[in-house]
Amino acid sequence: MTHPTLSCSRIALITGGSRGLGKSAALHLAAQGWDVVITYAQRADAAQETVAAVERAGRKAVALQLDTGRASTFKAFAETLRQTLSETFGRDTFDALFNNAGTGSNVSFMETTEAEFDDLMNIHLKGVFFLTQALVPMLADGGRIINVSSGLARFYGMGKTTYATMKGGVEVLTRYLAKELGARGIRVNTLAPGAIATDFGNGVVRDNPQVNALVAANTALGRVGQPDDIGGAVAAMLSPEMGWMTGERMEVSGGMFL
Repeated sequence: MTHPTLSCSRIALITGGSRGLGKSAALHLAAQGWDVVITYAQRADAAQETVAAVERAGRKAVALQLDTGRASTFKAFAETLRQTLSETFGRDTFDALFNNAGTGSNVSFMETTEAEFDDLMNIHLKGVFFLTQALVPMLADGGRIINVSSGLARFYGMGKTTYATMKGGVEVLTRYLAKELGARGIRVNTLAPGAIATDFGNGVVRDNPQVNALVAANTALGRVGQPDDIGGAVAAMLSPEMGWMTGERMEVSGGMFL
């Protein structure tokens, strides 16, 4: 079986790559020979730490500022990325897009305001939709897109109605993109993490012993997920061995709420 050919120097763009799952993905990909471009919203210092870690692994890395909740900035960002690809990597395309950036929410359905709804929608659904639209012309034929959803799109979590609704939309978007981009050999899949011990959501899974124990007790593998569990999954999903998978949802949750 053959796979669509990617360039020798593979480049992945990771949104929200300064910490957590995005940083882990960058390091796992670097270990497999990928160069990376990461984006960050505010923490330029943390983004540079990721860049330095990738460079220590022997790969190239660049950090670019991007607010994924402001679609009006995506055209300018695409031009910045185009210049970066040319100046840093000698390329006019990149090979993989990992739509990872996001924020948490913990508010009930009845207490959700329109402003809170719009904020989550702009980042998790509208942002993914229009950033991908802006960048697909630079994505190489035979490339890959991974959109981050959540286990919460499958199982219930208190206070997660709005967040999970946006992730459900992302999963539908993934299937449609897989069909529309398939003619170019671009594979589009969803990665749905379970509860992971990061600073996401103010670090509640990582830092709250009661929440940590509750998650572990309801996970088939008996523990809370770690960033490297997801970073490794991203690298696997972008590998040539997964080249026949598209339009699919891969949940990486250790078996939460089975």
